[in-house]
This record gives sequence, structure tokens and C-alpha cells, in this order.
Amino acid sequence: MKIVALNGSLRARSTNGAVLRSALALTDVAAATAGIRELPHFDPDLDHQGATPPAPVAALRRAVADADAVLVVSPEYAHGVPGVLKNALDWLVSSAEFLGKPVAVLTASPSPTGAEHAHAQLRETLRMMSADVVPDACRDLAAITPKTDTATGTVTDPDTLQELRTAMAALTAAAAAAATAAPTPHADQPQ
Repeated sequence: MKIVALNGSLRARSTNGAVLRSALALTDVAAATAGIRELPHFDPDLDHQGATPPAPVAALRRAVADADAVLVVSPEYAHGVPGVLKNALDWLVSSAEFLGKPVAVLTASPSPTGAEHAHAQLRETLRMMSADVVPDACRDLAAITPKTDTATGTVTDPDTLQELRTAMAALTAAAAAAATAAPTPHADQPQ
């Protein structure tokens, strides 16, 4: 089993990066973070039928397609999803990589109210993309700054770590269930 993560924060020592690293460390599943920094701005003229996508787009699509589950981690900017993450999702809308794929959404904010707007927007966007947004794998983590260690770039708060552990267990369980439910080709069918 393999998880690919998308991080909506490009800052090297962001609290959302700490959430992502900590969440992935709490599972024994193979995981990688897909690069979204180098993606060009979404342009439908570059994404039509028969077009060859730009190399960073092709790499992102391949990473998501090869994964059994996706972890999306994001801050909130101006009551919304950061542009870099929305851009990455826009490049994935017209392809089928998210179709039925189990997805966890973790948002984190220094605000005591969390990142509720970005959290709701991400879940809605992913549902529209036909992803299987796993409710038990989604968390909006409020007041995250004192719950992280900037020196190690990880979450240190025991309650938050338990929330992440629970979310990752739900995501991996959904991915395992999806893998067993997937039809296997018959010997006489082309693969």
C-alpha cells in the first residue's frame, strides 16, 4: 500500500508541513509527498484531449495514480484554499486519478477556530472530483502553532498526535477496503 501526500504550504518550516510529516510517521505504509511547487498555472489549452501535459503535471498525475490513498494537508489563506494547492487540484480534475481514491483532508491553523473554510472547500472540491473523502480521516486542527516543535518540524502535542493517528488509521483502512473491493481481471480478459 502507498500513500501520496499533497501539502498546500510551500514554507519549509510550516505547521502544516509538521502535520504532514507527523501524520505520515504515524503509519507504517509507504508514503511520499508529491511536488506541486513547479506546476505551471492551470491552463485548459494545455490540458485538452491528446495534449501532452507539462512534465510536472505528468509527474503529479503519475504519483496520485500510483497511490492507494491520498493525504491532503493545507493551511487556510483568506478563508480559502491556498492557490498552489487549488492549482494542483485543477490539474487533476480532467484526469481520473482521484476517481474513487480514498482521501484524507487535514487542515491546520494557528487560529483558535481552525481552518474551517479551507477544510470545507477542500472536501467539496475533492468530492466533485469523485474522490472517496473518508470522513473519519479528516481533521481541522485549531491553534496548531504551540502543538508543534519548530526545531524538529513535527507535532508534539499528544492529543493532536492521537487525532492524526486515528485519521491515518481510517485512511489506510479505507484504502485496504478499496483494494479488496477492486475487481481483479479474469485470466481470459486482457490486462
